[in-house]
Amino acid sequence: MLKPLFKKILVPLDGSEHSLKALEKATQIAKKFSGSITLIHVYSVTVTPIILPEPTLSTPGVPVLTSAEVSRVAEAARQTGNRVLDDGEEKVKAEEVPVSKILVEGHAVQEIGRAAKEGNFDLIVIGARGISRIRELFLGSVTDAVVHHAVCPVLVVK
Repeated sequence: MLKPLFKKILVPLDGSEHSLKALEKATQIAKKFSGSITLIHVYSVTVTPIILPEPTLSTPGVPVLTSAEVSRVAEAARQTGNRVLDDGEEKVKAEEVPVSKILVEGHAVQEIGRAAKEGNFDLIVIGARGISRIRELFLGSVTDAVVHHAVCPVLVVK
């Protein structure tokens, strides 16, 4: 017997309008194929900590963060990621589709690719563009890289 198409769907979420549209499309596909959805949010603590013996010894114009401040930034990123995933989970559960969540720190493209491969997903459904200040690009850089490096089919939703 043939395995149903798109039984396991991975949906990267960042809270953007495009990622929420991708979630809606993924939910429709999962319902059609009696599939399940795994939501993934990848966060990155983009500050490069430079720990100095005295935090007051900063170079003019260069902010210095203490390790406690870096920890607070990381915790805020995790909390934001959890909220994004919880909101997505609520939407999927309302449609009676099985759903699970992955929250991971790292590089978005690498972590999405790793999750797709290790989870043996049948499909990645991703928004055309995430939260970014570069609005001129047709595809976001994460989306573009996922399309080019994915181990399974990718559906890009605008």
